[in-house]
Amino acid sequence: MSITPSLGLHHVTAISGAPVENSRFYTETMGLRRVKKTVNFDDPGAFHLYYGDRLGQPGTALTFFAFANVRGARSGAGEARELAWHVPDNTLDDWAERLKTAGVAVTRSTRFERPRLTARDPHGFIFALVEGGVAAREPWAGSPLDAGHQLGGFAGIDIVSRQPAATARVLQTVLGYAPVGEDGGWQRFQACGAASGQSCIDVAGAPALPVAAGGQGSVHHIAFRARDLAHQAEMAEAARGLGLNPTEVIDRQYFESVYFREPGGVLFEIATDEPGFTVDEDAAELGQALRLPPRYEPRRAAIEAALPPLD
Repeated sequence: MSITPSLGLHHVTAISGAPVENSRFYTETMGLRRVKKTVNFDDPGAFHLYYGDRLGQPGTALTFFAFANVRGARSGAGEARELAWHVPDNTLDDWAERLKTAGVAVTRSTRFERPRLTARDPHGFIFALVEGGVAAREPWAGSPLDAGHQLGGFAGIDIVSRQPAATARVLQTVLGYAPVGEDGGWQRFQACGAASGQSCIDVAGAPALPVAAGGQGSVHHIAFRARDLAHQAEMAEAARGLGLNPTEVIDRQYFESVYFREPGGVLFEIATDEPGFTVDEDAAELGQALRLPPRYEPRRAAIEAALPPLD
């Protein structure tokens, strides 16, 4: 059966340390907008912070479960890492200088004939910037960066898989990604469709590595775009066909979600594009006030008192 392809990454969720440091880095150094200030819906004692373009559109949203105290991650097999953003052509040198000025070490490399910078944020999260001519679709006027230098959405993310052939099968059979080549041990799969934003997943096998352990700086899960609930159900059924046991649909306020762990070890989410981050606040006010799901509103005072400093 042919699957209606996902349009690519919806969001990536990672784990950070102190939320105030996390927020400053992504808004001030990386020039993203904080589009949602909420809590982990499964653990309201921790912030869940969302960053992206002006509206936090699917394909631009990096989110963090931010903890004041959290153990460090252990890198290994069975993890996603090195989230890559597009940057406009001829801006990589400017970005390198900006990061160095902020005290961030950068490494230059080339993958699939595209130059890239790789760096770590203050809590160890690995990211890359890739030249490719894709500019921000919804630049944020409040960014410290002009529109010609703002991040242009996700170029993709790496998966270091315990079972790379099985991971590849999921990407193709469940999510509709297409294999497009290999480079330096990485096999690339590209999202299909004109609106996919050139989003890719690079997969490498690592049979000799220990199993990765989550913590500060690690990716918690990666989410793929579903146009609507029907499209999500189609992909969930394809996952079921591979014996992956996806969850029931879970309401995450800003999108509807289904989760499953792919055989290589990474937690995958299928998230709907709608309703988006303006469902509970005006676009001009995104990311300022603490937003809570309705079930937590009766506990707002206690939740706010227990959260660590942010602004």
